[in-house]
Amino acid sequence: MAEGIFEYENRHLDEVLDKVDTAIAKAENDADNAEKDRSAIDKNFYNDVRINTSSYSGMMDTAISIRQQQQLLSERENSWQHANKRLTTFKEMKKRPYFARIDFHEKGEKKDETIYIGLASFSDTADHFLIYDWRAPISSVYYDGKMGDVEYATPDGTQTVDLKLKRQFTIEDGKLISVYDTDETIGDQMLLNALGSQSDVKMKSIVSTIQREQNKIIRNTAADLLFVQGAAGSGKTAAILQRVAFLLYRYRGNLNAGQVIMFSPNQLFNDYVDQVLPELGEQNMIQMTYYQFTRRRIPNIDVENLQQRFDKKLTDAERKIEQFKGSLQFFKATTKYAKYLGTAGMRFRNIMFQGQPFATKEKIKDIYYSFNTTYNLGNRIEGTREALIRQLNQKVGSELRTKWVEEAVQNLSQEELHNLFKNEPREFKDNDEEFKFLARQIVMKELKPVRNAIMRNRFLSINAQYVQMLRSFPKWYDLKKVGVTEAEWDNHVDKVVNGLKEHQLTMVDTTAYLYLYDLITGKKGDRSMRYAFIDEIQDYNAFQLAYIRFNFPRAKFTLLGDLNQSIYANETSDTLLAELSTMFDPEKTEVVQLSKSYRSTQQITDFTKEILVKGEAIESFNRAGELPTVSINSSHQGMVEAVIEQLHRDRQDHETSAIIGRSYAECEQIADELKAAGEQVTLIRTENQRLVEGTIVVPSFLAKGLEFDSVIVWNTSAKIYQTNRDEQLLYTICSRAMHRLLIVAENDLSPLITKIPENLYIKKA
Repeated sequence: MAEGIFEYENRHLDEVLDKVDTAIAKAENDADNAEKDRSAIDKNFYNDVRINTSSYSGMMDTAISIRQQQQLLSERENSWQHANKRLTTFKEMKKRPYFARIDFHEKGEKKDETIYIGLASFSDTADHFLIYDWRAPISSVYYDGKMGDVEYATPDGTQTVDLKLKRQFTIEDGKLISVYDTDETIGDQMLLNALGSQSDVKMKSIVSTIQREQNKIIRNTAADLLFVQGAAGSGKTAAILQRVAFLLYRYRGNLNAGQVIMFSPNQLFNDYVDQVLPELGEQNMIQMTYYQFTRRRIPNIDVENLQQRFDKKLTDAERKIEQFKGSLQFFKATTKYAKYLGTAGMRFRNIMFQGQPFATKEKIKDIYYSFNTTYNLGNRIEGTREALIRQLNQKVGSELRTKWVEEAVQNLSQEELHNLFKNEPREFKDNDEEFKFLARQIVMKELKPVRNAIMRNRFLSINAQYVQMLRSFPKWYDLKKVGVTEAEWDNHVDKVVNGLKEHQLTMVDTTAYLYLYDLITGKKGDRSMRYAFIDEIQDYNAFQLAYIRFNFPRAKFTLLGDLNQSIYANETSDTLLAELSTMFDPEKTEVVQLSKSYRSTQQITDFTKEILVKGEAIESFNRAGELPTVSINSSHQGMVEAVIEQLHRDRQDHETSAIIGRSYAECEQIADELKAAGEQVTLIRTENQRLVEGTIVVPSFLAKGLEFDSVIVWNTSAKIYQTNRDEQLLYTICSRAMHRLLIVAENDLSPLITKIPENLYIKKA
């Protein structure tokens, strides 16, 4: 090449941007035309509709005409949306059309081929691509391979190419800033540039820095269960969001965002990542927390929330029972109990009508158990509903001539008469026929609550059924396996009963309660859901995972988490992997380990991993920074002053700051004290708040998954973080820091910090 590499690539960039400009002009024209068409149809909608209501055939013609206009409007609406989406893509492309180039030789071809890789594909003719989408099969060569022969997966099988060049670009606002040639997946310099930048209140999509091991996660299409164990800051969440974008691209036409669900640790995190997929040109998938997933099913019960779950204190017996209730053993025991209900033990409630039982619980029980033994629970409920509806239809007939109905018909106002007639013809043979019509309408309206109660299974008593299951448990399960006495179990059940009386359930009970209800009613789950993603898997128990799988029976699962970061001391993730292995086909299960942490500087990673005694392997990325600081103060006010000093320094260096306290109460106190000292801080009170610019104060249980330039860990005194069970919590808090970490304590420092070698931090006393 006669001219230099930079000059050549700069000229190529200009040529591509010229063609992008042409595409923008065409897309703008298409969008304008589509908008004009849409507006014209909308404006003349009723002028173009043939309205004729004088006869039945005329009404049919009118309906057809309206439907045709609606279809026409819908088509123009789609054209307009499509044109605008293309326009948005091209405008983004103008700023940064691509980030990489690979040159390779394909066997059987005469010459080498060059392709450029960006966020979206771009071609100037039907078969001439100037840019390839990062998710295209050939783009995998860039992420996976070193020089030489590289294999990549295509829909037609595995292909091999000889990779000869891998080049990376930094392009900002259409200007070429730098060019790197590398034989690594991503050059260290490019990664350092991305990681060294400031954090934001929204997570960014950085597909240019996907690592080889992350690429394996993103492009895996074979596994029914993909389990990703990733150290804090290893890029597992980014890889999963990019995996969603890849799957939507790979199965375009057969998979849409509504068939993908992701369970996140909290609503704050949902808000943090909600721009990633749109930046990648895809719609957001369904995203919710497990709390939201269960809470929407039982709106009349207060389900234990994140803060309550984090703050509660349990006795040893209660902890054992909670751990058991979260296990696969309890899931299987609940399944067994539901099977027994096919022969006996179902609890029912009266269905009431005008203060009297329409159907007594004894009558309903007789119907339920009248079906033969081949009926499963779902069939029995369905059969019972059908029998009750037949009884209801008979009730309509028998009520027509009752005194209350006659009086109700005689007392109808003109407005009520009009509402009852609706679109029905008003010509009747005689008064008797008119009376029957009106009487039927009144009876059906009065019996509507009864019908709703039948159709919504309100003749079941799930509260009584769940309690009965717990009460009867010691009769058919050996409590020695749980490690508690019958008295301790009975005491626990009494607490559940008292909670239900107050319309309250713990999270561990909520899952079993819903699963039992689903088994009784024959719920089969959402069979349209194709992919389920669960983030922060270490904060789930096996029962919850089995229940999610039960709800999405046809979905492939991607589970990701860090077994070092379990923030709930009352639950255990030690046995989670073993229990997971029994839920999925081992031959269709893949485990990927991401041990390198990219979020934090090497100094912060080396410090935080020392908090863990038996942690999973963590490897720090070679990005230098300052040592963490441990500030030991003689008073509470000293801690506050140390925090203020750090906040001033952070502001000077344009670093985002987060003060993370163990509990909400602590966070509320320090936020008030900082405000009184003139500092501007935002206290994150609930998971439904949005992250904002500036300094935030956040309790530990809401910080999961987030990252900040500078983290201040509030009050790491021995009385606050004292036991080995606090290891993972403190590690999780500290590992939120990207560039700077300050730990403040009053008088005596937590033993979890004092055990760390002193050469890994700066001590201020």
